[in-house]
Amino acid sequence: SKKKIKDVIIVTSGFKEEGNYKLDKKLEQLLKKYKIRCIGPNCLGCFDAHTKLDSLFLPRYRLSRPKEGGISFVCQSGAVGSAILDLATEQGYGFSKFISYGNAMNIDESDLIEYLGKDEKTKVICLYVEGIRDGKKFMKIASKVSKKKPIIAIKGGTTEQGAKAIMSHTGALAGSADIYHGAFRQCNIVIADTLGDMFRFAKILEKCTMPKGKRIQVITNGGGYGILSSDAIVKNDLQFAKLSKESLKLVKKLNLKTENPLDLLGDATTQKYKAALDIAMNDISVDIILLIVLYQTPLVTTDIVDVIIEANDLKKKPIIVVSTGGEFTELLRKNVEANNVPCYTFPEEAVEAIKKLVEYHQKA
Repeated sequence: SKKKIKDVIIVTSGFKEEGNYKLDKKLEQLLKKYKIRCIGPNCLGCFDAHTKLDSLFLPRYRLSRPKEGGISFVCQSGAVGSAILDLATEQGYGFSKFISYGNAMNIDESDLIEYLGKDEKTKVICLYVEGIRDGKKFMKIASKVSKKKPIIAIKGGTTEQGAKAIMSHTGALAGSADIYHGAFRQCNIVIADTLGDMFRFAKILEKCTMPKGKRIQVITNGGGYGILSSDAIVKNDLQFAKLSKESLKLVKKLNLKTENPLDLLGDATTQKYKAALDIAMNDISVDIILLIVLYQTPLVTTDIVDVIIEANDLKKKPIIVVSTGGEFTELLRKNVEANNVPCYTFPEEAVEAIKKLVEYHQKA
């Protein structure tokens, strides 16, 4: 109180998660007495990529810090947070804030979501939660925030064994997964089953403009990839775009025999890709473009990166790229993603992400 400190981050563990309820209560009373807001205890700390505020206790050579971006990650578990932060940084994701809040003594997940809802730098909120302290408060805040920006949540402890592990981890009561998922749906929170899914969904929700509907045009230079994409579109209850008569005339001029997927075949050139992209961009019956580019084919030049970026910069409709491959593919993928085009390795994961994009904007 002498120093007039009103906000603290307590990374120290050894409180209720270890059964030390007496010490836990003592800390809670002290914070209340001096009107101090606390993130933690038993947390990893916070990181702001824009201001460079960094209270993470793991050294930089062990945990790389991400570049600036629009994803904010609120994470109850420090271990989940640190590992995913490290991996997401390696994969080129850009972050706004990372907040590990541990035992949530007097600042909980709802308070953090409310704060991020008002944060201009945050475009998408990711949430890893084991237990929610106040259900009514959470639903009220989350419903309000999800109207402005997407919230993607993963619930830890969806099995009996997982729930038991939570008690000894952050001392939180897990609660039924079905109840959590039902509450999430009511708040238009995007549900992720795995951490990989969470960031795949975050990517598309951060980078893509709002689609007008769920009609997808597939453009590919690999027939098998077109087939896998078609299967995924049907399984995810999305629709195939039906090109207009004007578009079909242009397709015929390109000597293409299929409409959707538009199969440019293995001898596809960058120019052919540009022509096919233009057709899909200008056709009002196409809401979303799923663009498959297998860079291994010899006639596709690196200029295709500029073709994709220029089309995406028009912000007419979402463009989602699928490209599978090694070092060369990875290099081009990073270039495309740096310019706000989400890229996926496989068609199935791209289409699943598209479904989440469509569902969120339908309800928002």
